[in-house]
Amino acid sequence: MTTRAATLPHSRLRPGGGTPIVGTVTRGTTNPNRLRRMDRWIAATHGAELRRAAEPVAVDLGYGAAPWTAVELLGRLRTVAPGAHVVGVEIEPARVAAAKPYERDGLRFRHGGFEVPVPRRPHLIRAANVLRQYDEAEVAEVWTRLCARLAPADGGSRGGLLVEGTCDEIGRRHVWVALGPEGPRTVTFATRLGSLHRPSDLAERLPKALIHRNVPGEPVHAFLRDFDRAWAAAAPYASYGARQRWIRAVRDLTADWPVTDSAARWRQGEVTVAWRALAPRR
Repeated sequence: MTTRAATLPHSRLRPGGGTPIVGTVTRGTTNPNRLRRMDRWIAATHGAELRRAAEPVAVDLGYGAAPWTAVELLGRLRTVAPGAHVVGVEIEPARVAAAKPYERDGLRFRHGGFEVPVPRRPHLIRAANVLRQYDEAEVAEVWTRLCARLAPADGGSRGGLLVEGTCDEIGRRHVWVALGPEGPRTVTFATRLGSLHRPSDLAERLPKALIHRNVPGEPVHAFLRDFDRAWAAAAPYASYGARQRWIRAVRDLTADWPVTDSAARWRQGEVTVAWRALAPRR
C-alpha cells in the first residue's frame, strides 16, 4: 500500500480542486491471492451486513502496483453479497491509470488516500499492509479517520467494517484488526497451519498498532505466550494433523482469553480475540 497518515504535512491538493488527497507514496508491492485469508474471513463474518445494504460499497485502500487484490475482493464478496461493488483507491496516479483497463461492472479505481474518495459511505474498507511502514503514533488517527467514513450503524446493522492488518508476501500468515464506526472490535490471527512451527510465529505479522507491543508486560505478548503453551500442551493432537492441534490449543485458550469465534473458524487456521484483551497499555 501506498498512503501515509495525515496530520502533519501529508496531504496534497487534488488535481482540479476538491477534497485534498491525504497521504504520500510508499511501496506498492502486491501479489495475486495474497489476501485470500482476510477476504474469506470478511465474507464469512461480514457477509450478512453487506447483504442488508441495497448496493454495498467496499474499498480496497492501497491496492498497490497491480489491481489483483481489488479484482479478487469483488469476486469473493459477490459470493455472499451479489450486489457488492468494489472501489480500488490508490494515491499513486500511475497505478490508477494501470488499473483502469480492469474496470468492469462493480469494479472501479480511483485516485486518493485516507480521505477515501467515494460518494457513499462504504460498508467495508480493507487496508491490508497499509500501515506497516508508518509510525505507531499515527495509527490511532488513521483509524479514526477511516472509521468516520464507514456506513453508520442503524437499527438492524452494526454499520460498516474497517479491516486493517498485515500479511507475508504470499499470504500464509496474517493478523488483522476489525473496527466498526465505534472503533476497534477484534483481532484475528490466521495462518496456513502446515507452515506453522508455533503460534508466536505470527508475531512478525502483527499490525502496526501491536507489533511494537510484543514485549513483556503487554497483553499481546501474554496472549502469544499463552498460545504457545497451549500449542505445546496440544502436541498429542498433532498425530491427527495440525488442524486438530490448532483447534485444541484455541479451545484451551478460551479459558483465559475472550475468543469471539467458534470451531468453524478455528478449522480455517484462525482465531479471533476481543480487541479490549489485546489493546496496548497506555
